[in-house]
Amino acid sequence: MIAQLRGRPVARTPEGLVLDVAGVGYLVQATPSAARKADGADEVTLLTYLNVREDALQLFGFGEQAERDLFVSLLSVNGVGPKVALAVVSGSPAAELRRAIVLEDAARFQAIPGIGKKTAERIVLELKEKLAEEPAYGIQDDASTRFKPTLVAREALVELGYTLLEAEQALAATDPDLPPEERVRQALRAA
Repeated sequence: MIAQLRGRPVARTPEGLVLDVAGVGYLVQATPSAARKADGADEVTLLTYLNVREDALQLFGFGEQAERDLFVSLLSVNGVGPKVALAVVSGSPAAELRRAIVLEDAARFQAIPGIGKKTAERIVLELKEKLAEEPAYGIQDDASTRFKPTLVAREALVELGYTLLEAEQALAATDPDLPPEERVRQALRAA
């Protein structure tokens, strides 16, 4: 298993990032955080996951440990392969995705291209208990009381015609300490 690479970023291709490690160029399919880490850097260290298939060896790169851990957890879900898992961890910070799983927010995953309703529900169902037991990532017992108001506000905006992504972006610009109805008002005023 190749767990980490340190090298000089030499190219970006549609397939990923090329890291020159002691004269060998490794093609790494990287998350956006890993790509940002490599931008303009003389040398970068990326955490990696090597996926071995019959016909290929695929190297995936991550900017932080939480991304790689979530990626590996997603691979354990029936029907989720490395490309879908990479799309999931590339879409949002790992802590937010873990909270969405613990709070059974399957809609969050349906908004990711390539993930349908059944796959989103399977991700939540198969990972919920496993991730709820991992306090190292900031998910605590009171998570449902802290994040339910955000889900209520997001659902209200979706009912008003926003897409899930638009609703999340609009709510990100509001005060998270306000009640859901006030956050919706602020989001609507800003639009």
